[in-house]
Amino acid sequence: MEFVDSHVHLADPAFDDDRDTVIERARQTGATQLVCIGESLDAARRCRELARRFPGVCYHTAGVHPHDAADFDATRDLEAIRAEVEQGAVAIGECGLDYHYDHSPRERQRAAFGGQLALAAELRRPVVVHTREAEDDTRAMVEDAGRSGVVGVLHCYTGSLALAEAALSVGWFVSFSGIVTFKRWDADDLVCAVPDDRLLVESDAPYLAPVPHRGKRNEPAWVALTVARVAGARGVDAAAIGVRTASNARRLFGLA
Repeated sequence: MEFVDSHVHLADPAFDDDRDTVIERARQTGATQLVCIGESLDAARRCRELARRFPGVCYHTAGVHPHDAADFDATRDLEAIRAEVEQGAVAIGECGLDYHYDHSPRERQRAAFGGQLALAAELRRPVVVHTREAEDDTRAMVEDAGRSGVVGVLHCYTGSLALAEAALSVGWFVSFSGIVTFKRWDADDLVCAVPDDRLLVESDAPYLAPVPHRGKRNEPAWVALTVARVAGARGVDAAAIGVRTASNARRLFGLA
């Protein structure tokens, strides 16, 4: 099965002992490319080194996660993200809004997210967006960015159909993770609502390992299980979903 893992945290210390083996195992399972997420500027730098070591396989992004927005400095951090884009980052993020944990004040989250969306518009780069229990503000900011020509993805999506449709209406993508394999997942309507040309899959590793590996450290090789579950929900062949989502990821991120 061919697939692209559109969101993996390979810089995470969970992979320090076997990162190269994890990448090779993913490739043997069918992963053609891995989008390594720089949810912090430090993570972005480490992901950039992976992209250099595994050209054509690993690609990196750079951003500031909403959990860290309290310390966001527009001048310093946006210039650092810009520098990462100049060194090959294919997207800005992971950024967005998280009103569930509220690790950063909400006004600081909105400021950090807005700054990164503006930079994406300027640099014409896609955005990787995290959203949790912040639907009204996410919708307003995504729609505004979309009207300015910004494209992006709502990653690891578990939100409402209304928010997904709002993002889709301005040309955005929606990505599903191993959560769709969990027993408590009851939103196949979301999986089916995303058009073929806007659908992505991801691991979000090392988090959210799909069944039957739930509770273990996740890894990109197991995206194949998510592909199979998405295909089952949509009533189509798993291999076809793998190819389709891989093509979508290449188009969104400009992968080779």
